[in-house]
Amino acid sequence: MSRIGKKPVELPSGVSASVSGQTVEVKGPKGTRTFKATDDVTITVEDNTVSVTPRGKSKRARQQWGMSRTQVANLVAGVSDGFKKELEIQGVGYRAQMQGNVLKLSLGLSHEVNFEVPEGITVTAPKPTEIVVEGNDQQLVGQVAANIREWRKPEPYKGKGIRYKGEFIFRKEGKKK
Repeated sequence: MSRIGKKPVELPSGVSASVSGQTVEVKGPKGTRTFKATDDVTITVEDNTVSVTPRGKSKRARQQWGMSRTQVANLVAGVSDGFKKELEIQGVGYRAQMQGNVLKLSLGLSHEVNFEVPEGITVTAPKPTEIVVEGNDQQLVGQVAANIREWRKPEPYKGKGIRYKGEFIFRKEGKKK
């Protein structure tokens, strides 16, 4: 039995959900998101809650039950509050700035990195050493943050690079004479 699947998803004020077939559409102040569930689960909207129940006792139905409920909860969280990832840049001369829809990164390479921000995502650089990625799609926000971080991952000797805010980097000792 899925423990998370049993719990219905509450719809906050200003958020509405509709089901047509296996597709759930959630509308809120931050936009509209949809999710297509598999045929192993049944999704119903009643009052201000969305419930997910399995269609049968098969292993696959039980797996999809909890996953589908979490996907619907992420849709509701995305259209009501949105998702946010914060990155920080460490290193001498490393900095970031926004120019229109392009994030310009100076990361100690021979050239400046121009990162094109995808549609539906908002990237801001409040300080030259901070980057904030925001949007209503949790997967896309995480992927964009990972793509930015990929340009210069934090290295263990000096700690230089792009890291998630609050991320711990295990530091190594350098060579000894």
